[in-house]
This record gives sequence, structure tokens and C-alpha cells, in this order.
Amino acid sequence: MTHLDEARVDDQSLPEDATLLIVDDDEPFRTRLGRALEKRGFQPILAAGVTDAEAMIKDIPPAFAVVDLRLEDGDGLQVVERIRERRDDCRVVMLTGYGNIATAVAAVKAGAIDYLSKPADADDVEKALLARPGERPAPPENPMSADRVRWEHIQRVYELCDHNVSETARRLGMHRRTLQRILAKRAPK
Repeated sequence: MTHLDEARVDDQSLPEDATLLIVDDDEPFRTRLGRALEKRGFQPILAAGVTDAEAMIKDIPPAFAVVDLRLEDGDGLQVVERIRERRDDCRVVMLTGYGNIATAVAAVKAGAIDYLSKPADADDVEKALLARPGERPAPPENPMSADRVRWEHIQRVYELCDHNVSETARRLGMHRRTLQRILAKRAPK
């Protein structure tokens, strides 16, 4: 059983309206996160991208939202802005494969209450969604190792370069053969 599948025993801290919009173009992740948070008492609504999310926000402005920063059909910041237009008390957590200060600042300026690096587990997402204003969430129980963070970053850049090894190596500032060896290995724990 993964962290995403573990159910929360006590859902007393959830408000009566526990609607939760999850916007992520990674279908397996979106589905697992939705199931895990449903077990914790949330009422998830799943969207694959900006277009789906905007349609759902018009119908049911959610009390909570988890939004990926980079989506196939646009930017997650657009979704956060649409949510804020319809319901300014929505607690939005931004997810991203890019953990840097500039995107964190942009997410908070758009209205997100927290910012988590992917892959985030349901426990971390729940803590961020339910944290009191001004309260700092506890550090994650099982944070990603430095090797895993590096591997995730390389995979993301490789994906953005349309799986072009030479272009990815150039952008990462590493030798092409070194990158090929890294890509041939399994993901670190």
C-alpha cells in the first residue's frame, strides 16, 4: 500500500463543503490522488487540463483544489485565477515538477496557499490543504532523496525536449553519453 492509498482515520477537521478539484494531466497520478483523498473525506472532481477545469469551476466552484503547474493545454496558474474569480475562499495547493523560487512566488501571487514538488503523496497534500493560515506544515515524513530529485528533474527536461538526448544534455550542461547512462538506469528511491 502506497502513501496515496493510505486512508485517513479522522476526517473531523474537514469542513462541510469538502469539494476538491484535482487538475493534473498525469492520469494515473490524478486518479490515485483522487481516490486517496476521497478516503480521507474529500469529494474529488478530476480534470485533465485547463479546459476541463474551467468547465468544472463554472458548475461547482470547489472548496479545495490541487493544481499542477504545467498542463498539456496551458498553465495551472490560469486555473488558480479562474478558481479565485468564482470562489475566493478556495484553498489551492500548486503541484509542480519544477521546484524553484520563481514558480513558487508566481503560484502564491495567483492565490495558492502552498506549493509542493511532485511527486507529492496524499499525506503531504492533505496537510497543505488543511493547514491553518500562517501555519507552516510539518516537513514530509519521507522526502525524496537528492538523487531522486535530480533524476526527476532530468526526466522532466528530457520530456520537454521531446526525448532529444543531445538537446537535453546541452540544456543540462552535461555530456550526451553521461545523460544516456543516467536515462538507461532505473529511478533511484
